Amino acid sequence: MAKNLMYGHNYNVLNFGAVGDGITLETLSFQNTLDTCSNAGGGTVFVPAGKYLCGTIFFHSNITLHLDAGAVLLGSENVEDYPISQNRWEGAEQLTYSPLIAGHRLENITITGRGTVNGQGKYWWDLFNQKALKYPRPRLVGFNDCKNVLIENITAINSPSWTINPVRCENVQIHGLTIINPPDSPNTDGINPDSCSHVRISDCYVSVGDDCITLKAGTENELQAYQAACHDITITNCTLANGHGGVVIGSEMSGGVYHVTISNCIFSGTDRGIRLKSRRGRGGLVEDIRITNLIMKNVLCPFTMNLYYGCGAWGDPIVSDKSARPIGLGTPSFRHIHFSHITARDVKYAAGFIYGLEEMPIEDISFSNISVTMAEKSESGYPEMADGLETMQRAGFFIRNVNHLRLDQVEIYEQVGPAFRIENSTKVNINGCDTFLPKSALPQISLENVEDCYIQSSLTSQTENNPVLFEGKNNTNISIFSMNRQHDRNNGNQKRDPDHKLG
Repeated sequence: MAKNLMYGHNYNVLNFGAVGDGITLETLSFQNTLDTCSNAGGGTVFVPAGKYLCGTIFFHSNITLHLDAGAVLLGSENVEDYPISQNRWEGAEQLTYSPLIAGHRLENITITGRGTVNGQGKYWWDLFNQKALKYPRPRLVGFNDCKNVLIENITAINSPSWTINPVRCENVQIHGLTIINPPDSPNTDGINPDSCSHVRISDCYVSVGDDCITLKAGTENELQAYQAACHDITITNCTLANGHGGVVIGSEMSGGVYHVTISNCIFSGTDRGIRLKSRRGRGGLVEDIRITNLIMKNVLCPFTMNLYYGCGAWGDPIVSDKSARPIGLGTPSFRHIHFSHITARDVKYAAGFIYGLEEMPIEDISFSNISVTMAEKSESGYPEMADGLETMQRAGFFIRNVNHLRLDQVEIYEQVGPAFRIENSTKVNINGCDTFLPKSALPQISLENVEDCYIQSSLTSQTENNPVLFEGKNNTNISIFSMNRQHDRNNGNQKRDPDHKLG
């Protein structure tokens, strides 16, 4: 036993046979160190500088794994070094290869230090692409049904699949991590709390091949005994790059996701910024989400909410049906979701994409103090993954099947076509929204089958006539106040024309 840390029972892996040459398989040495520490009642397992090749190591309660600066834990490139065990993967319990660092039904566990965990994922990505694996790939760190979990300051790279994945854990703190997986690496999400409660994610840099941070809560295919909500989550002060989504909720959300705050983050080059996704059959409720103080750049679409998510169900006649269907336990619901003080620049496809179900509109959504500027040059593409969508290019907000929508002080620059295209929605309030369009541009706001809409003090740029385009025959109770203001972007001067109303 080594007493080379400041306090407590401390166990140096070198005293248990570890070599640190990056060639010798160290799994047994690490496991013996962890077991000895646990048998003594807990303490710190210390890993000094060196390269340590390991397969799965199993954690115990009341243990801190300290990876010192210069210490690199290398994942073995041999499937035999990862025992088969039952874990939740993509929303359902099933047999998988065990995580590199694994734990089940533990408490008071910590991974810390300035060292690195390198999963050497290319070995696994190649096997996955060749369809040569019998079971889903290992995650880098996977803790199931644990309490009081702290993961801080380490660097995690080249994960075989998801990088940090607590499942049904309580009181989880993830702080100061650097997570880097290649942009083209398959399913290498950064941080995925799954059916967890009281989670704080802060001050992390995440650049990965899939979603950077994702909140999940199981699927309809999981036994009810394993289903649980993901709730009371704080995400703050993170930089998120190159993933498919910056912060994502779903699509595995059958247990529900609620009480979430996302703040003070930078998104750079993620396909989507904030992304909520689900589909019929999944069920579950997402509610009470607050998102504020974000900067996004070079994203395809900064805001998406999609209840027709097609991945894994392409062509399914129930999932893709755009008409109303009976409401049941499998009907998902999004409500009480609020965005504020967000800037997005160089946006390619659309300023926002919000698509609720015909039978279950998205409920109580607001965007306040939002500024979106479209990229000068952009290819066209799909802002979300769903059957029957059209490609978009530098479009404004597309909003369909929403009840109780508020747009307040939303600015959209350089878009092609209307800034806001709203369809099949009720109780819409648009206040103080700006856009800058050439004289030949279409009207700023397009309404189709909208009921109870109030538009006030919203700019129409240089569109002198028909500031609002009415499509379809079912627009009712539309009130318009203080439109037709002309705005000089260079000096901020404004000229108001007389109020006019349409009842």
